[in-house]
Amino acid sequence: MNIILISDRLGQAKTLTLTRIHLILGAILILMMVVLLAVGLNRFVGNLADKVDHPLLRAVLQHPEFEKNQRVQSYVNRNLDYMATRLGHMQVQLLRLNALGKRLVDLYGIDSHELSFDHMPGQGGLSLESGQEDVSFKELSQQFFGLAKLLDDHSDKLTILDSMLLNERIEQEMLPTAMPLDAHWTSSAFGTRIDPFTGKKTFHEGVDFPAKPGAPIKAAAGGVVVYSAYHTDYGNMVEIDHGNGLVSRYAHASKRDVSVGQLVLKGQKIAEIGSTGRSTGPHLHFEIRHNGVPLNPSRFLQMPG
Repeated sequence: MNIILISDRLGQAKTLTLTRIHLILGAILILMMVVLLAVGLNRFVGNLADKVDHPLLRAVLQHPEFEKNQRVQSYVNRNLDYMATRLGHMQVQLLRLNALGKRLVDLYGIDSHELSFDHMPGQGGLSLESGQEDVSFKELSQQFFGLAKLLDDHSDKLTILDSMLLNERIEQEMLPTAMPLDAHWTSSAFGTRIDPFTGKKTFHEGVDFPAKPGAPIKAAAGGVVVYSAYHTDYGNMVEIDHGNGLVSRYAHASKRDVSVGQLVLKGQKIAEIGSTGRSTGPHLHFEIRHNGVPLNPSRFLQMPG
């Protein structure tokens, strides 16, 4: 494209030649001017809308920007409502986890200083002004929902752990390991011995603990009383079923404090020392049986050193 310029001041005409590159650059320049003009006009309209008092004119000027802001605000409000609801659930979960954690600390002897549920753990570090950035709403939402998912996962795992530990503790409570009375020695052990009445070799199915008459006899483990009556050989006898075929037997008592069907706890008083039945003096005859077979109580009892 050739453009001829003619002027009275110039003695001759000038010719400008526009190539394809000139035309492309000119088009880009015009497009940039249009974009800048649109942006400037949009800002001008927005600022003008804030200053105009007339409702109708304000609505006309503000309409495009208002719709955009409304969409953004609606999105933010929906997310905030959901986050607020989720936050309420997280607070309930934290209260439950705190109670669960305190119970684990109390029941299983965990050091309370290692697991403090009443105070936030300490944090700190250098103050670096230059490297700090504001957290965007999107980043905050991602961290919030990530934390909520992690809390759900940890809550489920801690609940399972508590259930497993509780079952283990129940099993321990039902295992006859506690001493049935305060004694530091036995007068007759489990196994073959000389019968004190006949002088012949016989098998002793339990252990004998000598003690003062009236001393308390305690349950070696929790369970249900399945026998509480007078027996010809055992005298006043109590039997406690601990489940899984395990039964503990307490014989020669002077007094029985429990009845059949009663639930007893480990360490609970069930009778008093005596010398009833086939006995040579005040003592406790203690047996542990599994499916009717006598076992050595020394393998179960936590004997004093």
